[in-house]
Amino acid sequence: MNGAHMSVGMFESFITGHWFSAEAKALWSDTATLQAWLDVEAALARAQAELGVIPAEAAPVIAACARSELFDLPQLAEAIAFAQHPLVPVLHRFEQLCGEPAAGYIHWGATTQNIFDTASALQMLRTHALLAGHLDDAINALAALALAHQATPMAGRTHGQHALPMTLGFKLAGWVDELDRGRQRLAERLAPSFPASMGGAIGTFAATGPLGPAVQALMARQLGLQPAPLPLRASFDRASDYLAALGLLAGTAQKIAQDVVFLQRTEVGEVAEAFHLGKVGSSTMAQKRNPSTALLLVSLARMLRTRTQAAQDTMVRMDEGDSSATNVADTLLPEIAIIATSVAETLARLAKGLVVDVQAMSRNLARTQGLIASEAVMMRLTQRMGRHEAHRLLYAAAQRAQSEGVPFVEAMRALPPFDGGALPADLVQALDATAYVGESVALTAQTVARVAPGV
Repeated sequence: MNGAHMSVGMFESFITGHWFSAEAKALWSDTATLQAWLDVEAALARAQAELGVIPAEAAPVIAACARSELFDLPQLAEAIAFAQHPLVPVLHRFEQLCGEPAAGYIHWGATTQNIFDTASALQMLRTHALLAGHLDDAINALAALALAHQATPMAGRTHGQHALPMTLGFKLAGWVDELDRGRQRLAERLAPSFPASMGGAIGTFAATGPLGPAVQALMARQLGLQPAPLPLRASFDRASDYLAALGLLAGTAQKIAQDVVFLQRTEVGEVAEAFHLGKVGSSTMAQKRNPSTALLLVSLARMLRTRTQAAQDTMVRMDEGDSSATNVADTLLPEIAIIATSVAETLARLAKGLVVDVQAMSRNLARTQGLIASEAVMMRLTQRMGRHEAHRLLYAAAQRAQSEGVPFVEAMRALPPFDGGALPADLVQALDATAYVGESVALTAQTVARVAPGV
């Protein structure tokens, strides 16, 4: 099984293929990639014809033949392996389809990397639309859940330990807010990161002369892209900017997924991902309801982040063109696009299926018998003796409560100010953890209104 899996590859394997977005895989299939190349060639010809660089009658012929179904992919694969060049065999077939004289005006003044980079820009724009849709779905689902539980108290945790009370809505608002920043980063970087680049062999427009920039601008407009201000083949920082933002999104997605894994632990049980009969957690332990979607999201986020980091390395390019770098980037980009879309898609599925156990949250909040509200008590005591003295006394009571297993209220009553007597009413009131959630409700509502106003 492992051998078959490895030979097919993770995107198409019957074992792992379902992990990845079918729509994104279609956008980066060999057929779609070839069509993107042809779309760029056709747009280049139309722009050049309009500006008088090539004969006007050549462009319609070139555009009419720019159809991937007219190409035999297995035959092209053999020709590419023999020529050891990824585009020249495609151009030869393209020329045959167009015939003379149009064939003589295909790829006029362009170089292979111009076509590849501009075609990849088209595919990345289409990929972004898919990814952004899934990200919107995830944000909206989490925002709706946050509003529904804006006042549901739960334990806030730091370093794996109870810290202060908060509400579930506040926690979810934190996820929503961070995802929204990721969404904004990607939207801001998209267009400038993936421009149309048609500067020729080294980016100087040597073959097309003064009309070269105008051709590039017109072609870019036809394709819905921005023209590259300086179309250097050796510059990859623009694309790297967007890819870095994808790496940040992966970090946010993994953080959320790991929170869900923790909250679904048997001993915690506050939140769980969707379950249906037939979903299996173990081949031997029939009781298992594993957070498989969250764990898959962690896996995908790790895959994405390692690839975006590797893509940054391809910014280092020799001279004005370097296939040792572009080969890596051209290979990584489809994987990054597919995995990034799959991260957003899986995140949306996880968000839409989350189930909340309010009773478990209440039970866990009360588990420390008031210790989680120690800050609330300290703030009341501060009014009597100053913060430093209040903290010293409560530290002694809190540590005794944990070391000896006595209720926090009893440990407090033993403090010198009370000498075993009853606690003042305001201190007893302060021990109510559900009343010490700060501005959780207001902050949740404000965040949702800002990030997902339609929810």
